[in-house]
Amino acid sequence: MSFLEKPAPGRVLLDDTVPLTAVIEASQNLQSHTEYIIRVQRGVSSDNNWQGNVKVFLSVSLQVCGISLPLPPKKLIGNMDREFIAERQRGLQAYLDSITQHPLLSSSLPVKKFLDPNNYCANYTEIALQQVSMFFRSDLKWEVLEPLRDIGWRIRKKYFLIKNKEQPKERYLLSWVDLGPDKFLSDKDLQSAMKLLTSLSTPYLCPLLFSSTSESSALLIRPFSEKGSLRDHICKVKPRESYLKKYGNPKNSQGLELSDIKLYGRQILEGLKLLHDGCIFYGHLHASNVIVDGGVCRLMDVENGMLGVPSVLRPSFTQLRKINVLSIDVFCFGHLLYEMTYGRPPDRVPVDQFPPAPYTAVVSVLQSILSTEACKSKMPTVSELIQTSLFSDVQLQHSEKLQIKVPSRLKEALKTAKESLEKRLQEEQRVLHQHRRLTRAQSHHGSEEEKKRRKILARKVVQKHPKTPTYPMIPLPHAPPLPLPHPPQVSLSVCQGRIGQTVVCLRGSITNCVANFKGLSCLFFMRNLHV
Repeated sequence: MSFLEKPAPGRVLLDDTVPLTAVIEASQNLQSHTEYIIRVQRGVSSDNNWQGNVKVFLSVSLQVCGISLPLPPKKLIGNMDREFIAERQRGLQAYLDSITQHPLLSSSLPVKKFLDPNNYCANYTEIALQQVSMFFRSDLKWEVLEPLRDIGWRIRKKYFLIKNKEQPKERYLLSWVDLGPDKFLSDKDLQSAMKLLTSLSTPYLCPLLFSSTSESSALLIRPFSEKGSLRDHICKVKPRESYLKKYGNPKNSQGLELSDIKLYGRQILEGLKLLHDGCIFYGHLHASNVIVDGGVCRLMDVENGMLGVPSVLRPSFTQLRKINVLSIDVFCFGHLLYEMTYGRPPDRVPVDQFPPAPYTAVVSVLQSILSTEACKSKMPTVSELIQTSLFSDVQLQHSEKLQIKVPSRLKEALKTAKESLEKRLQEEQRVLHQHRRLTRAQSHHGSEEEKKRRKILARKVVQKHPKTPTYPMIPLPHAPPLPLPHPPQVSLSVCQGRIGQTVVCLRGSITNCVANFKGLSCLFFMRNLHV
């Protein structure tokens, strides 16, 4: 039985990678300050509305990242003027947009807690400490050295540096993570899968020494790399610093040499091929999940797909309908190859205009993965990438054939979980596609060019089908009314004109009728009184 606690009833599995957007709808003056009413939206569905002061919550928390943000200045005198409040509201809206559109800042805990306090009010560090304390009471050979605060981007995952009392000089990394919304394995199958991963010993996968799972979370122990991840190597930063400080605005980031790109890329592809041949879905390849140990790249967090936690690149590949579960790893590899080449990840995908590359051999591979044509048609497989001229001539230290022997029952469970993951991905891609089409249609219908086009079209219709002309009535001389002893009897008669037109007349009083006989106006005076 696992030592980890069970989840609370009705626990909601939230996808932290779904972007949040914020729109300032109004403002209100409260004594000596102004508050702004913000509408927060999760994904493409309305989420909640609440009030808060933008600057107090965010500006101080995000200073560590070193990113220049357009926060509008304050004003001591005249800060309650209507014009100043309107101008400041526009500035704060631009400030919020710059944060929610930044991939690193939008996924950070300070931003999530500010925009969605109801779902991010828990103290995850305290929860992780409680779980780790329970673990150490059950296994006395481990000892915590220090918590590694905020070294990773994932909100519901915490890290601790620990040691084994039997080997006091060795350092290990303990991580506690909450299970995610993509967990489709049963508890029994998940435990079998984690047991399989702890038994693996391959050169391209980072070894997992210990794992324990429950219905709500997992605890993992693996060796700690003092040199950090591949991204730490590219950005020239210290591994134990906060990820916002390390990766927010790195000053010394630099791409790798061509020989390292070829070697590391081939080793990463071999690790992906090993997982795919064993029916293990990954989906979490990025520079922070790659460890370089003795000139060999090892993939970390292979268990993430089984634990159901969403990928950091999920907001990118959910926008592309042609990407499926099998091609996610290829898409992530293209993202990583771009970062190894240019020293930074791409701003957005697809990429059609690549910056001047120091190595032209890499650009052709990047185009086959990240270009618009590749994202809309078909991406190459891992085996096809290995056969490209960039990686085919790389000499590997481990030339023997590697494989992962997965039990047949677990293989079927992994296949079923992959199908469920595929359905969720397709549904999210479909919803986003429909939302984009609706947004484009509304934007086009309300554009000035479309309004002008509709006016021109309406004018042409009027000119093509003019209104029927009307003819003026001929004025008649005034005649005084005749005295009548009795009310006249009014009868209806039909007079047939000589030209074939029918005239309807009222008998009983002097009636003026004007008939238009093919352009000839005829005036009829009728007086037929019946007394």
